[in-house]
Amino acid sequence: MNVSEISATLEAVLFACGSPVQKERLTELFDLTSEELTVAAEHLRARLDSPESGIQLIFLDGAYQICTKSCMADPVRKALEMKKTPPLSKAALEVLAIIAYNQPVTRSFIETVRGVDSTYIVGSLLDKGLVCEKGVLDAPGRPTLLGTGENFLRCFGLESLSELPDTGVLMAESETVGSLIPEDEQ
Repeated sequence: MNVSEISATLEAVLFACGSPVQKERLTELFDLTSEELTVAAEHLRARLDSPESGIQLIFLDGAYQICTKSCMADPVRKALEMKKTPPLSKAALEVLAIIAYNQPVTRSFIETVRGVDSTYIVGSLLDKGLVCEKGVLDAPGRPTLLGTGENFLRCFGLESLSELPDTGVLMAESETVGSLIPEDEQ
């Protein structure tokens, strides 16, 4: 293998491992001398040092590791925080469905449909970017209008709101599930 191939293989291995890999382990893995591995690592480092790359090769305590560049810390942190958010509760999904199918809506509309206070849930959905403010209603008190936010489509794997299931289909599925439950348990 030439230096470019070794460099690419080193990148793939370090990326897959995600944690530091000792230099001796890599020399054994690639069947290289320490000097050959150093040359390949420097080739990789030079390629990743480009401003078009968001990652870098570091050497710590006798081990190589691929990590994000410090200038990418904020976007990576935000992405990891999104990933770690707990799943939505049934109540949050209910509020989200009301908003998605009826937007723009006011909080009082949501509470009328649900029959309970939804302030906390709406706030939580706003924080997650699943819901956003779409303006104000021209009515006394000027209530805020809510609609789906930028993360809504991404989180549910939709390209547009037109891909939401038809409410008629949802009702038919609900009736089918209901018909499977014995009458004494309904």
